[in-house]
Parts: sequence; C-alpha cells; structure tokens
Amino acid sequence: MSLLRVLGRPLLASMFLAGGVNSVRDPKQVAEAAEPVVKPVTDRVSALPDRTEQAVRLNGAVQVVAGLMLATGRMPRPAALAIAATLVPTTLAGHRFWEADDPEERAQQRIHFLKNLSMLGGLLIAADDTGSRPSLLWRGTHAARGARRDAGLVRRSARATARPAATAGRVRAKLPV
Repeated sequence: MSLLRVLGRPLLASMFLAGGVNSVRDPKQVAEAAEPVVKPVTDRVSALPDRTEQAVRLNGAVQVVAGLMLATGRMPRPAALAIAATLVPTTLAGHRFWEADDPEERAQQRIHFLKNLSMLGGLLIAADDTGSRPSLLWRGTHAARGARRDAGLVRRSARATARPAATAGRVRAKLPV
C-alpha cells in the first residue's frame, strides 16, 4: 500500500470520527438542526428510527465505525461509501446556507457546505480506489477472456490431433487382420 493511502485514509476519516463520536454522545446538539431532513427520510424508510435523536445517534455510529474501518484500511471502499451516505443528510441538515438571513452566517454555512461537498468527493474517490489491485470487474473480464482463449486452444488442439487419429483409424481398417 502506498504511503499516500496510509496517511490519507486516516486524515480523511478523522473528521467523521470526531463528528460521529459527538453525535453518539450528545445527539441533542444537532437534533434540532437535523429535524427538517430526518423527518422526511424516516417517513419514507421504515427501518430508520422515528425519533430524530436516535437517527442522529445512528448516523454518528455509522460514521465512527466506518471511519475506523477507513482509517485502518479494513474494507476501505465500503467504509468510504457508508460515510458518504451519512454525509449527505448531515450536510443538508447542518449547513442550510440558503435559509440563513445573516450574510455572515450565510457565508460561514456556505463554506461548511462546500467543505462537506469536497469531503464527499474525497470519499467517492476513496470508494473507487482499488489500492493498486485490479477491481473485481477487471479480474472477471480478464478471467473470462483467458477462459475463452484456453477453450480455443483446446478446440484447436483437439482438431489437430483428431485428423491424424482418424487417418490412422482408416488405414488400420484397411489392413488385413
């Protein structure tokens, strides 16, 4: 694994570890801001908790677990996708700059919104990173190509040996016993 991955993954995960721990410990801090986003989502997805505080705590727990996985390099691609999935509602709930009346607050919220979009981009790149190993799609495609090539070799080999064998059989049939 490259040095950039060894250093970059924990750095990317650090924000989610800190934020996730805060959300798990004290969900009331962000529950009010999360309410406009959590309510419509929990109405559509029955598997999510109904109470906003529980949804915030669940979101934080996913960020902590996936952040640890990303930081340690354990299943980093699914971990990055899980964090990305939690980042979307977090950003929409916490940084609604378009609703801020104060220009200074609007500017700060826009900065945080764009920062989260940048982190989302980094997570998507991390989710696509195969760690210098070929992806499953590439491996499957090349395995199928190799199998087709091997089948062609076997077919040609069988044809090449069948002709002399058939000729020998015809000759042997003509010989007196």
